[in-house]
Amino acid sequence: MRISLTGNPNSGKTTFFNEITNKVERVGNWGGVTIEKKEAKLKRIYNPQKEDIIIADLPGAYSMSAYTSEEEITSDFMKNDDIDVIINIVDSSNLNRSLFMTTELLELGIPLVIALNKKDIIKKQEDIIDIKKLYKSLGVPIIFTVATTKEGIKEVIIKAIELADNKEISKVKTNVKDKNERYDLVNKITNDCLKQKVKSSEEKESDKWDRFIAHKWLGIIIFALVMWLVFTISQIWIGPYFSGIIDSLIMGGDFLEAISFGIGSGWEIAGIFGGTESLFVSMNVNDLLASLVLNGIIGGVGAIVGFLPLIMVLFFFLSLLEDSGYMARVALVMDRYFKKIGLAGKSLIPMYVGTACAIPAVMSARTIKNEKQRRMTILLTPFVPCGAKLPVIALFVGVFFVGHSYVSALMYFISIIVILLVGLLIKVITGAKYEEDTYFMIELPNYKLPSLKSAWVITFDRAKLFIIKAGTIILISNVVIWFLQTYGWDFQPVAENAGDTSMLATIATPIAFLLIPLGFGIWQLTAAAVTGFIAKENVVATLAVLFLVSEEALGAPGSSNVLITIGGLTAVSSFAYVLFNLYTPPCFAAIGAMRTELKSTAWLLVALSLQLGVGYLLALVVYQIGTVIAYGELGSGFIASLVVLALAIIGITYLIKLGKQGKGLANIG
Repeated sequence: MRISLTGNPNSGKTTFFNEITNKVERVGNWGGVTIEKKEAKLKRIYNPQKEDIIIADLPGAYSMSAYTSEEEITSDFMKNDDIDVIINIVDSSNLNRSLFMTTELLELGIPLVIALNKKDIIKKQEDIIDIKKLYKSLGVPIIFTVATTKEGIKEVIIKAIELADNKEISKVKTNVKDKNERYDLVNKITNDCLKQKVKSSEEKESDKWDRFIAHKWLGIIIFALVMWLVFTISQIWIGPYFSGIIDSLIMGGDFLEAISFGIGSGWEIAGIFGGTESLFVSMNVNDLLASLVLNGIIGGVGAIVGFLPLIMVLFFFLSLLEDSGYMARVALVMDRYFKKIGLAGKSLIPMYVGTACAIPAVMSARTIKNEKQRRMTILLTPFVPCGAKLPVIALFVGVFFVGHSYVSALMYFISIIVILLVGLLIKVITGAKYEEDTYFMIELPNYKLPSLKSAWVITFDRAKLFIIKAGTIILISNVVIWFLQTYGWDFQPVAENAGDTSMLATIATPIAFLLIPLGFGIWQLTAAAVTGFIAKENVVATLAVLFLVSEEALGAPGSSNVLITIGGLTAVSSFAYVLFNLYTPPCFAAIGAMRTELKSTAWLLVALSLQLGVGYLLALVVYQIGTVIAYGELGSGFIASLVVLALAIIGITYLIKLGKQGKGLANIG
């Protein structure tokens, strides 16, 4: 049996899907969160007959007319696939809008049950829905539900299975000929069954808040303050506390001090690193094998896992913000600015999704119908710092900007500025324009207390993916890095303090030469940046392996830190190094997603060249200007940087000229 879940964006459909299956799909307050059909088996607890029942979660849609990419997916599936019963998730707080699609579903001749969701909200608004009158108008079972608390969900599933078994369909005939007649029908149904106690002239509480939160200027200031608070909590207060505990368990140290905010001390533990080292000593294990396990595996992976709490706390609070309805307002505020550079309103969706991972973010750009705007969105989305880049930010902020949590938040605001400026450049070069027939339809839900359970589920799902990556991709990368650093081209171990003769050093040194104008032209930092193309977390893990230090030592502030003593970094050059890693091309998996969505090798090369150029030039400008301002001296490779900037200006000017003539990138198919 196959059950289809359909409904408007923000109707609670994906929350419903997550509850009745074992999936953890993203929940959001706008269309485009679900960008493709997703299927999963119904949980046994909701399946009294114990048969195999497949639940299909379709993209949120407002009608079956396929005005958007999401609606096209939903419409094609509903009309062409074998469906036994439809569960229509209807937002009871927006009944008039939701029933438009419901009347279309009645005409498919498929058994239908309505889950009248968000019962808790209409109670607060004092709306009353007459179920008997609504049933009389539609002729299908209607059950009140609250997806976030599971209320009514089991009854809906049981009724859906019953309808499918008996092949019961509505006997009500809509008899509408066009869209206008359907609107009239929906209005009549709503007027008959909905009685609203609240006076229509009375302003809703959410509208009052939106005057400030969604204001075009004040909204940006509020967003900056909110993000500063989130980063302070995650990167300065709570996150480091749990990171210290994990680090002591892995690398050893005073565990009592770690769990008591430094109040107590005296409980030294060896940790996994120390315990393994002692075991190897007692077993007289070969030094190279011990180095591989201790430095290459435990040290490298431990350096990444130590940052896991910072990431989890950040995603937890971002999930709360999204569930509360706040992030939908942020999208609305930014929409007017994105349109100025030729981006579609829907470009905001991939970019917000990109704060978690660039792969689904790039894929979600397919909901944008205009080809130029979709392509521009794919090119710009990787500039948003994803979760994999957070360890890089956390490491260097923790070492060079102690107590200044705003620096972490600043990285995200820099990404917004980069996106706007680069987007404007792409618009000029490619001739992309904002067209009047494109629009951004966004749901502004009522503000509500976010679900702690939902936030925890999403947070631990992210943590699971992070740990899996640490145990696979990053582990393998660390082993390869250890091997290349330990051996020379004669496949003999390099002598102590002769790391610059290793295979890795000889490979990275020519590349490091190109990074001198950026302030970090040594082979260790270069090698770490290169491994970031495999997975951005690798930057931190590789540094731990190359400098042979623990996560605690690598992230310890002070002039004795290896990033300063060996890496030669200053606060300015470290800032440039972070920017370079954030804004150069993403990991290989995300690049693969870009290739799939762009459907063009030529445009993929353009995207990678653009991202590499932006990351390089941004780091160069920040280092050279920052060094003059902060230290009153010229940075390394100052003359070379002037040459690079001159060539960049000439190249960009030439591309702009071609773009105005309708040539160059504007002609790439």
